[in-house]
Amino acid sequence: MLDPSYIRDHVEEVRKGLRNRGLDADKALEEIATLETARRRLIPELEALKRQQNTSGDEIARAKRQGKDTAPVQDANRLRAQQIKQLGLQVDSIEHQRHVAVVVLPNLPHASVPVGKSAEDNVEVRRHGAPREFDFTPVPHWDLGPALGIIDFERGTKMAGARFTVLSGAGARLSRALINFMLDLHTREHGYREIVPPYLANGTSLFGTGQLPKFEQDLFKIAGDWDLYLVPTAEVPLTNLHRGEILDGRELPIRFTAHTPCFRSEAGSYGQDVRGLIRQHQFDKVELVKLAAPEQSYDELETLTLNAEEVLKRLELPYRTMLLCTGDMGFSAAKTYDIEVWLPSQQTYREISSCTNTEAFQARRANIKFRAGGTGKAEFVHTLNGSGLAVGRTLIAILENYQQKDGSVTIPTALQPYMDGRTSITK
Repeated sequence: MLDPSYIRDHVEEVRKGLRNRGLDADKALEEIATLETARRRLIPELEALKRQQNTSGDEIARAKRQGKDTAPVQDANRLRAQQIKQLGLQVDSIEHQRHVAVVVLPNLPHASVPVGKSAEDNVEVRRHGAPREFDFTPVPHWDLGPALGIIDFERGTKMAGARFTVLSGAGARLSRALINFMLDLHTREHGYREIVPPYLANGTSLFGTGQLPKFEQDLFKIAGDWDLYLVPTAEVPLTNLHRGEILDGRELPIRFTAHTPCFRSEAGSYGQDVRGLIRQHQFDKVELVKLAAPEQSYDELETLTLNAEEVLKRLELPYRTMLLCTGDMGFSAAKTYDIEVWLPSQQTYREISSCTNTEAFQARRANIKFRAGGTGKAEFVHTLNGSGLAVGRTLIAILENYQQKDGSVTIPTALQPYMDGRTSITK
């Protein structure tokens, strides 16, 4: 969430940042600035009345000691109480209106983010590995998996509906191997603390990370009298671990990782992405989350991105890293790198991880603060998140990049210890 005071004091800068994101927010910004000005005018008046009210008891006692009539003081007291109540209601109304206007505004892009309208304006930062040259036509995973007997789309659809899938046998084992490999890498070598969070999150948690209220249609809500949603990503519970807390700045940065299933309605998705495993309603992901001091956060974004890339390096999968432009970033992002893995069947790179610094945007919504040096004034942390990696898409990349002419799939060397030494998946 943007700081309403910052909006009021830097309205042109905010307007430019939102326009660079493709959003014309002139009317909303004017409303927020007007409401914030009114709030700042009323609060000193309200506080002055409260101070007077707090001292009125002494005034009444003094009048009694002096034998004076206390009725005028008590009348003034009652009038002041009504004024306090009315002003309090006005302030509450203004703050509610301001809140409603602010929470739907996206984050402002960092100065280093290229201005652009769509994915075509993203900037390639680096790439690693060269796509394999096949001496046969590579088969897409949605044909290769069923032919090997490790992916079953039809039974997944029968049990739950479109875009749900069953992995079986070596496919299920490969998925589990990827999860364990990723968690081991991030905890043993990259310094993340492993968490097993709830797979359900309440509305307050989802507000904190920015999914609510704007993107409720993308969530699966639990039926009945519950304020609970299936988690769309482990970013939600990991970021909210310290919601409402003030941290010791000497402990920053804090690094968390978790494997969870993720659930998304994928409202509005269409076309080729809905075929196969690329865009599912349920998928597994290993998530990376950091809480950092503002002066640390952009260095931490670089290392978080490298941590996610390392998974692909160890698996020897070709990839490229893209810096997203202003028009292609997510709602909460100040800066994002997308890591894209090569898929031979599509002859293109596809996203497998987004690594983002939200600066104080999520922390302000979730009220996560820290005190530098452990003492002094509390300020908002910066929160970062990234996939390390999306398990299903990594499985896709392995099947397609490691497929052989006879229909078998070679298991990457780094995963073989997690597959009991198995070197290939055969029909």
